[in-house]
Amino acid sequence: MALRELRLLRRRLFARRWVRRSALGAVVLLVTAVCAGSLAYARLNGNIRTDEATDQALDADHGRRPAALRPGAQNILIMGSDIEATKDSQRSDTTMLLHLSADRKRAALVSVPRDLMVDIPDCRLPDGERSEPEYAQFNWAFERGGAACAIRTFEDLTDVRVDHHLVLDFTGFKKVVDALGGVDVKVPERMRVPGGDLVLDRGEQHLDGAQALVFVRGRTGVGDGSDLQRIERQKEFVRDLMDRVRDEGLLSHTARLYPALHAVTSSLTADKGLDSLSELYGLAEGAGQVPEGRTAIVTVPSVEHPDYWGRYMPVEDQAEALFEALREDEPLPKHLYNAYDPENDEL
Repeated sequence: MALRELRLLRRRLFARRWVRRSALGAVVLLVTAVCAGSLAYARLNGNIRTDEATDQALDADHGRRPAALRPGAQNILIMGSDIEATKDSQRSDTTMLLHLSADRKRAALVSVPRDLMVDIPDCRLPDGERSEPEYAQFNWAFERGGAACAIRTFEDLTDVRVDHHLVLDFTGFKKVVDALGGVDVKVPERMRVPGGDLVLDRGEQHLDGAQALVFVRGRTGVGDGSDLQRIERQKEFVRDLMDRVRDEGLLSHTARLYPALHAVTSSLTADKGLDSLSELYGLAEGAGQVPEGRTAIVTVPSVEHPDYWGRYMPVEDQAEALFEALREDEPLPKHLYNAYDPENDEL
């Protein structure tokens, strides 16, 4: 990939407000901004792990997956792995779908609450056996059968075909924040992850990687303790992170950017269609075509579940309206938006 192409794409992407403010933008901007020589490119490219187990599990279940209804539209499921948090198991407490319209004139980022109660299908396990289907919170699917089971669960919930997936682990998250020199955020109240030693005091402060992880993972004893509130705090952190990248001009300084690129790619696992910098470049190029102000940022509409304390259930009519728009590659219903460009209400 030519250096000139990378620089041109970097300028195009950074001009897009949605890329600056989205979780995928944090990854795509860093990965595609590499402008070092071929040796650095090869090292970064070699860091990305191919999720062959997930590809194989999904291939085995291909007959049970929904069809893609609109050729050219792209659906990428992005999952954050918290294996460090659970020690002996792995869950995905952060799951977002990136939808790119076929004409690349619209995009949507859809967060799925980890505590949303859903039907988890029987999933193919690493040993070849299959798990039992169950009604449980969404993030249990990842623990039961990894990314493939999370994808199958999402597809069963929405009837939306997932084309690609990315998994980022929290160790890489900490390293990225540290590589960028930390991030300034406003902590809404005193925070601590249960069982952890780090405490964040209320107010504006500069967070390193470990502290930032407390900020984005904290839940119990913070606000109303809900997963929905944590999702909003994660979105705010990504905005602060990308503001720092912009304000410090890090995309123009290869030497300062390389540690962050190394941290991102070292913590990234992808399917065979996104497991190289050139393929991520292609995704970024498509995302960069979306006009400014044409991205909806929403969360699956949810309410407290009457039978499961601290868990949620979809608001049936609103959730189905969202899922249908994704399936049909149509604009999302405006009443679902919890974040959009106030200068452009034609999303």
